[in-house]
This record gives sequence, structure tokens and C-alpha cells, in this order.
Amino acid sequence: MLKTKERLLVAGLNLLLERGYNDLGIQTLLTETGIPKGSFYHHFKNKEDFALQVIDRYMEEVHKGLDLCLGEEAVPPLQRVRNFFEATSDKYSKDGYLGCMLGGLGQELAGVSDVFRHRIDGCLAVIGERIGSCLELAVVQGDLPNKSDPQQLAALLVNCWEGAALRSRLQRSPGPLMEMLDFYFNATVPNC
Repeated sequence: MLKTKERLLVAGLNLLLERGYNDLGIQTLLTETGIPKGSFYHHFKNKEDFALQVIDRYMEEVHKGLDLCLGEEAVPPLQRVRNFFEATSDKYSKDGYLGCMLGGLGQELAGVSDVFRHRIDGCLAVIGERIGSCLELAVVQGDLPNKSDPQQLAALLVNCWEGAALRSRLQRSPGPLMEMLDFYFNATVPNC
């Protein structure tokens, strides 16, 4: 059985994805988990602290996915990157194509909270950096031209993915995600 804090964070992942920050009341979270209010405030200062810790928890899952896919040394680097995004799409499918929690919260809160804007932008940058490192291997192995800027290609990929995730959420369909990956890997990344 999960400990109280972990139960709150897991429920928070789902509720923030479904409802967003502004529509998630603490009482809804407590009702969902059956945890008393005092226990919530034992683990979190306030709703903002809770949401920031949910983002950290979300990033733990993202890093596990990156480790799993990007660490497959027997797989060519470009395919490792694509595998990560395809696995992420599979996760979105299980969530009903609600998209990326970072993207959703970023759209909702970036204009009103510098704290969330900086945290989410930092998370997306870290994802891009990790993907960029894998794309650097693709340059070394000759799968990308020597003149390629792997970090720039990775940042572009993350940006395109976030836009496709929004469209996927709107359409409740994997179509925009797969179309974006096909376009990126066929048009933007040569020799793929």
C-alpha cells in the first residue's frame, strides 16, 4: 500500500491532468484519496507546493521513460528517441489522450505564475537536453549530418511534440502525435 504522501501525489497526477490547477480543489483531492485535510498539510505547505511536487513526481516518470528508451544501446539513437515518444503516446492513450501534464499546466499557469512558468520550462528543457544527448550519438554514428545541432533538433522536437499533444487532447486521438513524429523523422531528420 502506498504511503499517504505518495497516494496524494499519484492522485494529483491524474487530477491535474484531467482538471488542471485552477479546477482542482484540495477537498476533491482529499475525497478522491480518503485522506484527511491535516495529512495533506503535513506533507504540503499549500496547493502550489503540492502541484510543484506533483510536477517533480511526473518528471520522475518521464526520466524513467527516457532512461528505458534512450538507454537501449543495441537500438540506433534516432530510433531510441522515436521509441521514447511512441511510449509516451501509449501513456497518453491510457489517460484518454489528455496530453502532457507539463504542457497543460504550462498553458494554464504560465501567464499568471512565474514559479510554474520557470519550473515547467525547466522540465521541458531537461527533456530536450536528454534527447539532445542521444541525438549527439546519432551525429557520431553518422545518422545525422556533422553540421547538425543535436540540442537544437531536440528542442524543436520537444516543442513540436507539445503542440501535437495539445491537438491530441482536443481530438482525443493519437493522430496528431503520430503525424508529428512521422513529419519530424522523415522531413527534419535526414536519413531516418
